[in-house]
Amino acid sequence: MTTAEAMIACNDINAALAFYVDRLGFRVDSIFPADDPVVAVLRGYGLRLRLDPDAPPSPATLRISATDVAAMGGAGRLVAPDGTTVDIVDGDPPLTLPPVQQRFVLERASDDAGWTLGRAGMRYRDLIPDRLGGRFIASHIEIPTAGPVPDYVHFHKIRFQMIYCYRGWVRLVYEDQGEPFVMRAGDCVLQPPRIRHRVLESSDGLQVVEITCPAHHETFADAEMTLPTGAVTPDRDYGGQRFVLHLADDASWVATADGFLRRRFGFTEATDGLAEASVLRPSLDGVAADAERTHDGEFLFLFVLDGGVTLRRAAEADERLHPGDSFAMPARATFALVERSDDLELLEVALPAGA
Repeated sequence: MTTAEAMIACNDINAALAFYVDRLGFRVDSIFPADDPVVAVLRGYGLRLRLDPDAPPSPATLRISATDVAAMGGAGRLVAPDGTTVDIVDGDPPLTLPPVQQRFVLERASDDAGWTLGRAGMRYRDLIPDRLGGRFIASHIEIPTAGPVPDYVHFHKIRFQMIYCYRGWVRLVYEDQGEPFVMRAGDCVLQPPRIRHRVLESSDGLQVVEITCPAHHETFADAEMTLPTGAVTPDRDYGGQRFVLHLADDASWVATADGFLRRRFGFTEATDGLAEASVLRPSLDGVAADAERTHDGEFLFLFVLDGGVTLRRAAEADERLHPGDSFAMPARATFALVERSDDLELLEVALPAGA
């Protein structure tokens, strides 16, 4: 069996054992020589430590994420007799949300847009570069080549997250939501907090739009879970939310007062009012299409899926928007969407729902 150890310089094995074993709860895997020990290999918290006088003298730093901080003597920083720093932290601290910092953000799609390489070989384009102070991230994500995706079972520690399929198709599987399924252009999922999932394969040129709060959030691998789980529990509660798979082909359109037809994704009920998302298209029935809008929520984001539209804001030059362009609109700002092409489609995301 092949193993790995972190080496820590140690010249006083008894003092070190008192600290690592008695104080921190590591256990001894091996120790030698028996008559006068100078080396010990310890195991604990997923680590193997080799206490060895021949190790490099630089002190190490260990971080122990404890499920029960009180049982570890409380969170804080300890220093071992050998100089090693040990930070004991809460293994599952509460999710921290940065304060709301709203501003107008307009991002244009272009051939030289700033794509970066992200997790599992996916390409990312940041649609809100300053993340509104860290509160939100909006990403245009692409997988250029068809085939299996080198993903793994994982989950996110988040407040809100959705994925809208913009181009192509992708096959996914979610915890307790049955067998893998294909999400096609126009479909959308609400990923509740901590739901385990995996991306399996995609078409050529898959593109999705992903919205998450907060912007800086942790992604955790779950090597213990195999998906699918064999269970189908559509009403399961994940951190106060339910999983939603919105299928465009099964959805209905509802006319709005500002000349749009709206296809809602059903997030309002699944998130208890935290968020809603929709696709908008012109109603083409003669309703006035220059109505001004405003909102009083914490987040309003629109992404042009197809066609074209002009964004009109008070005291600002008009902006003609095309597919791939997007904007975030701050609360209490007045705007109108005018000169709409017949084939216009917009993705709209609002927190809270109805803002």
